[in-house]
Amino acid sequence: MAGGRLTHDDRRQIAAWLADGLGYAEIARRLDRPTSTISREVARNGASGDYLPDHAQQAAGRRARRSKPPRPPGPPADGQPTEAMREFVDEFATLLAATGLPRMTARVFACLLTADADGLTAADLVRRLQVSPASVSKSIASLEAMELVVRGADPGGRRERYVIDDDVWLRAWQADTGAHGRVATAARRGIDIFGADTTAGARLGRMGQFFAQLSEHMGGSPLAEPVVHDALTVLAALAHAARPLTVNTLTTALAWPADRTTAALDALQQHPAIADPLTLHTTGPGTYTLTARADRLTPAQREALT
Repeated sequence: MAGGRLTHDDRRQIAAWLADGLGYAEIARRLDRPTSTISREVARNGASGDYLPDHAQQAAGRRARRSKPPRPPGPPADGQPTEAMREFVDEFATLLAATGLPRMTARVFACLLTADADGLTAADLVRRLQVSPASVSKSIASLEAMELVVRGADPGGRRERYVIDDDVWLRAWQADTGAHGRVATAARRGIDIFGADTTAGARLGRMGQFFAQLSEHMGGSPLAEPVVHDALTVLAALAHAARPLTVNTLTTALAWPADRTTAALDALQQHPAIADPLTLHTTGPGTYTLTARADRLTPAQREALT
C-alpha cells in the first residue's frame, strides 16, 4: 500500500528492477511510492554498490526493533542531524550520483554540504553515514582531488576537519569552463589531422563547435570590449583584402600601433568564437588569412558550393 513500509517482496522487486537498469523514479511509480522512499532505501542498504533484498529486509527489521517513539520536530541535539536532514542528504546524494559522482562520494559530499561552518571530522562522517572509515577516506581523497573539499584544524582536538568553503562552486565552474575550451581546441586540431571531409573530421567539428560555444557561454568573454572591437576590425580588413596579410601590413593599413594589432590577432587565436563562422589561419611567420570554419558546412555542402 502506498505510504506503508516496504515489504520483503517490494525489496526483491527493487533489486530486480535495479539490475534491469530502471531509475528510482520508475521503480517508485511501479511500487506506487514516493521516489524519495526508493532512493533512501537504496542509499541505506546499497552503499557498497550492491542492493541485496534479504540484507535490506534484515536491516529494516533491526531498525524497527530499536526504533523509539517519534519526537516532535525541533533543532538537532548535540549537533546530530534530524531524520528530515538525513533524508535530504540521501536524496541529494542520489541526485549527485546521477551526474556521474560515485554514490559513496556523493553521500560524503552531501553530508559536508549540509554541515555547520566548522565542517565534520572523518569520525563524524562515519557515524552519520554509518559506513566504514575506509569508505569515508576514499571519498574524501576523491573530493580533495576535485578541489571540492578542504582540510582544516579541529579546534577541540587533534583530528582534521573537512569543510566545503565558499569558493567551491566558482572553482568547479572555472575548471569546467577551462576543460570545455581545451576540448574545443583539441577537436579543431583533430579536424586538421583527419581532414574536414572525413567522418571523423565531421564528428570532431560538431563536437568542437558545441564545446567552444559552451566554454564561451559559461566563462563569458574575458576580453575587454575594445579588444573585441579591434579583433572584429582585423577580421573586416582580412575579409576585404581577400588575401593573406602580414602584421606590418595590417598595422600600416589600420594606422594602429603594432601592439594593438598583435593584441587583436591574439584575441582571435585564443577565442575563435569571436570570428565565427570564420577562422584565422597563419600562412607563414606573421602572416594571416581567413577561411570558413570547417565544421560549419557538411562535406556535401562544401562540395556543392565548390
